[in-house]
Amino acid sequence: MKCPYCDYFESRVVDSRPTEEGQSIRRRRECAKCNKRFTTYEKIEEIPLIVIKKGGNRQAYNRSKLLTGIIRACEKRPVSIKQMEDIVDEIEKNLFNSMEKEITSNHIGEMVMNKLKNVDEVSYVRFASVYRQFKDLNTFMDELKKLLDEK
Repeated sequence: MKCPYCDYFESRVVDSRPTEEGQSIRRRRECAKCNKRFTTYEKIEEIPLIVIKKGGNRQAYNRSKLLTGIIRACEKRPVSIKQMEDIVDEIEKNLFNSMEKEITSNHIGEMVMNKLKNVDEVSYVRFASVYRQFKDLNTFMDELKKLLDEK
């Protein structure tokens, strides 16, 4: 690891510990030449994930797009940003653990709806109305009836 102060390539690890999220390791290093300390982070290299959209085009998975959609659905609802981030974390964990390199947006949308249904029903209906693109009031009512029947 190159020292950010003197550009020397040798350093020793002084301290090593996992980050709060447990997704990476924080390492305190000391340069062998100038003796200054600096911090590095080590994380697992993730498999790139491609999302196949409804129209057939492909794009790289984007966590912020998923979180933005959930935030919109939960707007003015009693759902904390922590709960929303936890939903995204769980979905990402499932996606990356599946070892699939390509996933359909439909599959991701269904995962979001399953999670939102357990957190806030109004947010679930909001997300479903955009995701499923309800054409008229009857299809919207059918979805509400399914939700009520499950209760």
